[in-house]
Amino acid sequence: MLAYTYVSQGNFQLKKKPKPELTDSKDAIVRVTLSSICTSDLHIKHGAVPKAVPGITVGHEMVGIVESTGAEVKSVKPGDRVVVNVETFCGECFFCRHGYVNNCTDENGGWALGCRIDGGQAEYVRVPYADQGLTVIPEDVSFEQALFAGDILATGFWAARISEIKEEDTVLILGAGPTGICTLLCVMLKRPKQIIVCEKDPDRLDFIRKHYPDVITVDPNRLEKAIQENCPNGGADVVLEVAGAKDTFRMAWHYARPNAVVTVVALYEEDQVLPLPEMYGKNLTFKTGGVDGCDCEEILRLIAEGKIDTTPLITHTYSLDRIEEAYELFENRKDHVIKVALRGKKGSI
Repeated sequence: MLAYTYVSQGNFQLKKKPKPELTDSKDAIVRVTLSSICTSDLHIKHGAVPKAVPGITVGHEMVGIVESTGAEVKSVKPGDRVVVNVETFCGECFFCRHGYVNNCTDENGGWALGCRIDGGQAEYVRVPYADQGLTVIPEDVSFEQALFAGDILATGFWAARISEIKEEDTVLILGAGPTGICTLLCVMLKRPKQIIVCEKDPDRLDFIRKHYPDVITVDPNRLEKAIQENCPNGGADVVLEVAGAKDTFRMAWHYARPNAVVTVVALYEEDQVLPLPEMYGKNLTFKTGGVDGCDCEEILRLIAEGKIDTTPLITHTYSLDRIEEAYELFENRKDHVIKVALRGKKGSI
């Protein structure tokens, strides 16, 4: 089968690999019908993910059809249309029992697919702990509608859930890339008084203005004025940092009001400074880390009810054999790209 492979830092290649097989009674094999490229894949390419294992198939954002299951798998069966969860988790350890599935203690726990074990930018993928790692897609939800439910939409949902957003709040979101937009969609479900999105890319700002006209949009040069005009208590009530750029961590705590919640969703490619003497007295609450991706069923329900729609994010579609073109487009933000969808084998959808 075709599989896009992490060869070495800066070097991904489309290779022929054997079709994966069941190796455990809790595994499932999924025929990938649609996958996508995530910024985290680029972090692997750039050498910013030390846990990534050279030789693995990349990709952790995918949907497909179950081909086969191990003897202990109960929640899915061959023929089911499924979302693959970005997280692998056993469901039994201390962290899983408390919903902190990103820190599952299993050797394949957390972000494994497309990082430490073979992922889904391929024709097929083996999913460990399939009862937790796969969620059946409702009949009236398409593969395109479900594509982001296991990763960036799960990330946005988790970030909004932990940020303690109230209806009287002004929420600041830094970054309007794909994960930032998914975070925005999930923050909107909380119905805060107002939402400010800060982004430096004009195409992304135009996307937000077109699709979500009630949101206040600013570039970084105008953010301070927007905060002064819309935040009477000296800053935003809640800040979600989804950009991961050079100065955005500082912006996150700087533009938060005293006693605010600052949720850091971004994955940085270099160390960040926490200047405690400078921020002393702001009494901020920081929430950080990787997504606890255990909300796929609820997310798919919201999609089926028409409360979340991420299909506008899919601006370009390629077949798997043209994945290098797709990466070139996505990495260099060409042609107003937001997200790329990759179709599996011909006739797979």
